[in-house]
Amino acid sequence: MRHYYTAEQIRAAEAPLLAALPDGVLMRRAAYGLANAIVAELRIRTGGVAGRQVCAVVGSGDNGGDALWAATFLRRRGAAASAVLLNPARAHAKALAAFRKAGGRIIENIPAATDLVIDGVVGIGATGPLRPDAAAVFGASTAPVVAVDIPSGVDVHTGAVDGPHVRAALTVTFGGRKPVHALGDCGRVELVDIGLELPASTLHGLEAADVARYWPVPGPHDDKYTQGVTGVLAGSATYPGAALLSTGAAVAATSGMVRYAGAAHAEVVSHWPEVVVAADASSAGRVQAWVVGPGLGVDTDCEEALRFALATDLPVIVDADALTVLARDLDLVGDRPAPTVLTPHAGEFARLSGDPPGPDRVGATRALADRLGATVLLKGNVTVVAEPGGGPTYLSPAGQSWAATAGSGDVLSGIVGTLLAAGIEPGRAAAMAAFVHSRAAGLAAADPGPRSVPTSALRILSHIRSAIASL
Repeated sequence: MRHYYTAEQIRAAEAPLLAALPDGVLMRRAAYGLANAIVAELRIRTGGVAGRQVCAVVGSGDNGGDALWAATFLRRRGAAASAVLLNPARAHAKALAAFRKAGGRIIENIPAATDLVIDGVVGIGATGPLRPDAAAVFGASTAPVVAVDIPSGVDVHTGAVDGPHVRAALTVTFGGRKPVHALGDCGRVELVDIGLELPASTLHGLEAADVARYWPVPGPHDDKYTQGVTGVLAGSATYPGAALLSTGAAVAATSGMVRYAGAAHAEVVSHWPEVVVAADASSAGRVQAWVVGPGLGVDTDCEEALRFALATDLPVIVDADALTVLARDLDLVGDRPAPTVLTPHAGEFARLSGDPPGPDRVGATRALADRLGATVLLKGNVTVVAEPGGGPTYLSPAGQSWAATAGSGDVLSGIVGTLLAAGIEPGRAAAMAAFVHSRAAGLAAADPGPRSVPTSALRILSHIRSAIASL
């Protein structure tokens, strides 16, 4: 599992090392790891290091010192190293002296023949966009960039940008990942261990091994009931497809049994004969979690289905139309003893909270989760899942936008419902579902199909099993 730390946590962890180690040792440790990452990048891009042109763009402070030391190490390995000093009077003195001694050149602009640029402009303490002089230097070059700790001009906490910023092919960070490394455009991210003792983090990112570890797999004594029975309240005469997608996803996500209740029961059983159908929720039978909302419309039928599900002592995932209905009466979820998972996109989030998520999507998601006492999954290219009461928060970067297609959210809701029915705690269930959903979308995009049909929600659904198997 990946863990993300605030800039303040990183600085606090660095303080005892800086006090205990001789001056400059921690910086050179970080710079050596940075140089090794750059060597690997150069070998991939150019086949080697010797004779290659490397240019560091250097700001004031330790971030610029890291860049100068890394350029010095690269010069000692045979690279031609140069540096653009944005503020020569405030460049790190010892690093600059070592760079000059190794034969590094101080220049005004990035040379046209440069093979790789090191972004050492600002570090994790900076805010705001690039200043005009730095923006002009990067704007005049097309060489790939390796960023030191964070791409300059990208907010370390939110990943947001509000002006000129560095677009990095690779970001090398030290000690621990920061939120920007999941939330922002950092290219590939490599972590260099510099010996920090970091506190427990509440901001996580699941990896494939984590999802595989927790994914419910039937044991030798399990049956269809013990594996989890997922109930789905979705679809209508106007939107029967939502019911097909949610129930189909629950089936594909290896639910022991899926029960569907609603107006689309005939369509559901014709497509998924293994699903047990009923005309209404009261006659659906026993389930262990409810999925409510996709395609229900926003009239009294949806309200009745939502009230029915929330009145139970079962986990409930509220999605799509049910979120719009819930926004009219948020007290419906306020005192529930059982887990509730809300899965809004940005527009639905604004209806629930009164404001759009804004640039700080983590903070906004945590605040809404605390306010409603529910787990909130904010959809996006980076999905944010927050538990209420200071519980764990998960970041799930998609890495692509293939899931941004009509009906995709209905598929996600079925996967979440299956994991809730299997007894997975709500935050982890939502994060695991987002991970598999994104992977299924990627697999669907890579598989053109017999007619090269564009990626669709149904094709994402058809790749859920493959996504699970690939963990």
